[in-house]
Amino acid sequence: MSGSPLRLAVIVGSTREGRFGPTVGTWFAGLAEERDDMTLDVIDLADHSLPSALSATPSNEALEVLSAVTPRLDDADAFVVVTPEYNHSYPAPLKTLIDWHYAQWRAKPVGFVSYGGLSGGLRAVEHLRPVFAELHAVTVREVVSLHLAWEQFDEDGRMKGESGPVAAKALLDQLAWWGNALRDARAESPYGG
Repeated sequence: MSGSPLRLAVIVGSTREGRFGPTVGTWFAGLAEERDDMTLDVIDLADHSLPSALSATPSNEALEVLSAVTPRLDDADAFVVVTPEYNHSYPAPLKTLIDWHYAQWRAKPVGFVSYGGLSGGLRAVEHLRPVFAELHAVTVREVVSLHLAWEQFDEDGRMKGESGPVAAKALLDQLAWWGNALRDARAESPYGG
């Protein structure tokens, strides 16, 4: 498996009206697409109205929505979660996506691109780390944190400064290392945790 491009799923976690997530997600996805060692799948949760009531036997409507998302998570070797910070945490639709799935996260790396006011969304990231640890995912240390994010992009969605791309490269490099290592390990011996 080493040598084949890593399948990276970028999850845009905000669904609020007027959200800034698509700007951040598009910017980050553009940087990831420039790499030869990754293929990209952007999953915007605003396009998938996952039911908030979890059920062991999902309704036909829930199964239809899940069928558009679950195979994409299954196929991913690594994830990047693009999240704002709402009330010192992350958005409910993101938690819903996480909770509807289990095996899809196991033994795969997760990175974070956060955005917000002065904290840059870092409190949302710190809440997500133990959630993904419970699901046997590996969160990478490097984070892209965009403080006062709406001031860092021009009206066309292009980032004004250079610090974001530098942080994004560090995050993607770590994801590539962990993604390849864990993909090889899963291929050699299925994860049984």
